[in-house]
Amino acid sequence: MTRLFTLLSTLLLTFTASATDNWQMVTDQAKGQTVYFHAWGGSQEINNYLRWAAGEIEDKYDVTLKHVKVTDIAETTSRLIAEKAAAKNNGGSVDLVWINGENFKSMKNNGLLYGPFVEKLPSWQFVDKSLPVDSDFTEPTLGLEAPWGVGQLVFIHDAARLNNPPQSFAELLSYANAYPNRLSYPRPPEFHGTSFLKALLIELTNNDPSLSQPVEQADFSLITQPLWQYLDDFHKVAWRQGKQFPSSSSEMTQLLDDGQIDLAITFNPNAVFSAQATGKLAPSTATYAMNAGALSNIHFLAIPWNATASEGAQVVINFLLSPEAQSRKGDLNIWGDPSVLENQYLKGSAKNTKLFKSIAEPHPSWQVALEKEWLQRYGN
Repeated sequence: MTRLFTLLSTLLLTFTASATDNWQMVTDQAKGQTVYFHAWGGSQEINNYLRWAAGEIEDKYDVTLKHVKVTDIAETTSRLIAEKAAAKNNGGSVDLVWINGENFKSMKNNGLLYGPFVEKLPSWQFVDKSLPVDSDFTEPTLGLEAPWGVGQLVFIHDAARLNNPPQSFAELLSYANAYPNRLSYPRPPEFHGTSFLKALLIELTNNDPSLSQPVEQADFSLITQPLWQYLDDFHKVAWRQGKQFPSSSSEMTQLLDDGQIDLAITFNPNAVFSAQATGKLAPSTATYAMNAGALSNIHFLAIPWNATASEGAQVVINFLLSPEAQSRKGDLNIWGDPSVLENQYLKGSAKNTKLFKSIAEPHPSWQVALEKEWLQRYGN
């Protein structure tokens, strides 16, 4: 028995040493690399956070992080598909992407991802494995993308003007009828707008089991009929009669602060705190979820298969998953993005995040189908 214990201990030490050596090799090769990180650029708080992270990564690892600001990561996915078609298997233009859902599925199905690499990251040990970090909109991640934060579709209201906001989408339509021109949602396929459609569809269908399966056209027409009827009615009394929509969550926040609308949408339950800290929202604003819960998912970081700086990208991801970086990202006065780490590793206000009751995302194929149909009906 003692002999077996000694053998197992030796094997464990050998494995640990090997993993350490392998990571040291990655960090050595990453030195001097420039990582082009394609990520949403629509939030000043996020942009400021990434600017801080870039400085830390430069100082600690001699890796340069360049934030390539995009409005929709689908644009990056299309670029990578074009590089794949052109057999550009090395020296790619994208080193790191912030993705989830349909874009992950598309990249995975088209062989556009590097890895698996996630469990080799030293910071993986800090991740809360009780979260759904191994699937993305029901699609298994297989170590091809690293969890970065938790998102929930929630609403912001100003309690000084509206102290009893709608608690369901049925109540939201009633409110819109009673107070025309005061509610809206971002224009799909913008992420928050599409998320609004999905959450609405889930309520209207009592979360039909078909939503967790790949979409079938016959089912789609039948299941979504109540959605289009709802939107037809809603648009008549929505902000600008549904002929124009906010371009983003950020624009909705500005419209709320200006008093033009009564509800804004965000995918971060802590977003109100950072917006208040920077003067973008009044102290009387608050975040809430519908009574049924909040559409929830994990957002991820991935490396394209042809990344020029794959080692640098791994170093960046490992840092962004560190307790230091996650604590700052979760700081309610900086970004407030809920962390994917176990709470014991967090410091400051990042430890205080309270999430709402969770509603699972539909299968990613529903996202594409909903966006396509919405554009056909209301896009002009």
